[in-house]
Amino acid sequence: MSAAILIDGAYFIKRFRRIEPHNSYNAERMADMACRYALMHLVEKTIKHPLYRIFFYDCPPVEKKMHNPVTKRSVDFSKSKEAIFRRELHERLRRKRKLALRLGTLAHAEWALKPNVEIDLLKGKRSFEELTEDDVALDVRQKGVDMRIGLDISSLTFKKQVNKIVLIAGDADFVPAAKLARREGIDFVLDPMWLRIPNELNEHIDGLRSVCQKPRPRNQ
Repeated sequence: MSAAILIDGAYFIKRFRRIEPHNSYNAERMADMACRYALMHLVEKTIKHPLYRIFFYDCPPVEKKMHNPVTKRSVDFSKSKEAIFRRELHERLRRKRKLALRLGTLAHAEWALKPNVEIDLLKGKRSFEELTEDDVALDVRQKGVDMRIGLDISSLTFKKQVNKIVLIAGDADFVPAAKLARREGIDFVLDPMWLRIPNELNEHIDGLRSVCQKPRPRNQ
């Protein structure tokens, strides 16, 4: 039987930017490499699995206008570098053969202090009067992505459409769905793209395999 590759888009983008920082906003390169990494999982030693489908999960970018809380200046996020990149990436993924783009929604998009700035304020190293527009960033949270991943894993499992599922992700939200798939005889493999995972997660997967290039240490 065939294999399905599921990619947590937000996680993939973050890790890919660590691997190829010079291509952080290259939508064509990122779409191509998402498919290439997925296809690499089909081959293991002497076994080659047919591809059922690649699933890529993400959210639309922030498109609204908001006022920076420090400068009160209006910011049109629909014209931001990130929004332009995300729209192009989604469009390129839609054109890929045997790839399904699953989009959630944005549950939260509000201004927040950057972590290091907040720490400095709490320690008294800085005052609110010293804040600049670069000290705040948009805090964006997704809704529906994890649910869609879980539903697809369940559907693939119960319909017996595949005998192997590879999930490119790095958090523990997938554990309930992984346990269900494994109980039904699915070979469940996690690809964290070289990010270390807690040891206890290993008991809920059948294999751990990263196929991408290993990111360089941050100090290099």
